[in-house]
Amino acid sequence: MADYYSVLGVERGADDKALKSAYRKLAMQYHPDRNPDNPSAEVKFKELNEAYDVLKDGNQRAAYDRVGHDAYTQSKQGGGRPGGGGGSGGFADIFEEMFGEMGGRRQRGGPQRGNDLRYNMEISLEDAYGGKQATIDVPTLAGCEVCHGSGASEGSSPTTCAMCHGQGRVRAQQGFFTVERTCPTCQGQGQTISDPCRSCHGQGRVRREKTLSVNIPAGVDDGTRIRLSGEGESGARGAPAGDLYIFLSIRTHAVFQREEANIFCEVPIPMVTAALGGAVEVPTIEGTRAKVTIPAGTQSGHQFRLRGKGMSRLHNRGFGDMYIEAKIETPVKLTKRQQELLREFEDAGQAGSNPHTEGFFKKVKEFLGGSAD
Repeated sequence: MADYYSVLGVERGADDKALKSAYRKLAMQYHPDRNPDNPSAEVKFKELNEAYDVLKDGNQRAAYDRVGHDAYTQSKQGGGRPGGGGGSGGFADIFEEMFGEMGGRRQRGGPQRGNDLRYNMEISLEDAYGGKQATIDVPTLAGCEVCHGSGASEGSSPTTCAMCHGQGRVRAQQGFFTVERTCPTCQGQGQTISDPCRSCHGQGRVRREKTLSVNIPAGVDDGTRIRLSGEGESGARGAPAGDLYIFLSIRTHAVFQREEANIFCEVPIPMVTAALGGAVEVPTIEGTRAKVTIPAGTQSGHQFRLRGKGMSRLHNRGFGDMYIEAKIETPVKLTKRQQELLREFEDAGQAGSNPHTEGFFKKVKEFLGGSAD
């Protein structure tokens, strides 16, 4: 896959607004619903989503810019969370400013707090509007049920490390300096286990999949982060667990486009309805229909505003608006009689019936040096 900026067709220094605009335009162009018989369009659509998912997030984008495309994508293949299986290297190095062990959150000695986890979740625009209760399965390191997280076999328990006296760190004098390093005997745990648990091999935790229920509030947007405290990896030998961060992305909709709390919808209007006036029914994001009155002489591109019919706002702060953009449709496959009627209509026309057309050609004539009359 090409560089993410190239996929979206933007410069490396593009701001969030430019990124979003480029993504929306291309996503609409390559959406599978609009290209049902074009497999390459589906591939392109997935590439667009992958690129935008990374670049729209400030931390991910900074990491991507820092290590480059190849290094980033290779490290990302290790899984959907930082740290892979061991909590160091790979994804953890890229996202160390975001998750668990970084920023001074590790203790200096003793059992270490578990890693934070990241889970990417894609939801529909309808789910973002109404909210939902979702169930997810997260691979993680959980406390061993056999030894209850101690790492020691039944009937025994960890003992304080004799070398570091439970500190997890040892000091050595080198000339005028005192150097502190991780205790080589207990590997920084502050405890040693003479008879390790056979189930977890003394680690106090085992790998398994955990099922969680997640409440997604109404009004969430792309990049919304939900934190589940204590639902990350269990800490070693009974230490506190890390947190789980759920990052949301909104699936592109086949009918609606979203900009913050507002909804936009392009609606085709028959030429006759646009000329004579009438009414059309349009869908709303809440699953109902709304009647829109079309005034006589409506032009393509005219927008109608439906107040309060847009997206929910987070924290029960009301709703946005919905904008209907008229797209005047020229009839095709006309019968002979319809063609005759249109010619009669054209012959019966009078000045001022097509003001935009007349105004345009008047300007053209002036531009070419002809008379304006």
